[in-house]
Amino acid sequence: MHDTPLTGYTDDIATASVTSQTGDMSMVHVAGNPALDLVGTVTSRGTLDADELTTPDVLAQWYVDAGIVTRRPMVDERHLAAAVALREHLFPLVESLAGGTALPDRHRTALNRAARGPVPVVAVGPDGRRTTSGDADACLVAVARAAVELFDRADGAVVRFCADETCTHPFLDRSRTRRRRWCDMASCGDRAKVRRYRAQPSG
Repeated sequence: MHDTPLTGYTDDIATASVTSQTGDMSMVHVAGNPALDLVGTVTSRGTLDADELTTPDVLAQWYVDAGIVTRRPMVDERHLAAAVALREHLFPLVESLAGGTALPDRHRTALNRAARGPVPVVAVGPDGRRTTSGDADACLVAVARAAVELFDRADGAVVRFCADETCTHPFLDRSRTRRRRWCDMASCGDRAKVRRYRAQPSG
């Protein structure tokens, strides 16, 4: 794993996840970029539209699971509203990135505004372990800067949406062939395999 120069988060796939009562994946960190995982906190966008960022407490834990900070920051309703607003600005930008279309100016301007300000601070503790600390405002700036890093990438990684027809979680495709289809092979990929198996004629 490696750190980005702006935020200190690790932009390889994180493993923390929460599973909903239906068994479907939610609040996962599989995109390879926290801004994309923030977009993914709306499950089945356009159909179910299930918002997983339901409370300030959930957002505080999300920042930790996303690798933005080591300990949960104090988060209130204002911080939650700001995170949701950024997420809704990010979605059309991610759509444009994935589709190769022009960036909507209003959302691009909002992202640039959100990316200004201090970010969480990285330090080494007495035990030699690295810690990242910051308040809720700094956490959101870090997510916004992670979104900025999706644009004009030098590594050739491609932003895509999961190929599962019921999933709208975007991800950063760093595969060698740039043909990754699923946000997470262990969930959406496996469901696709099951559907293909069941669709095969019997006998």
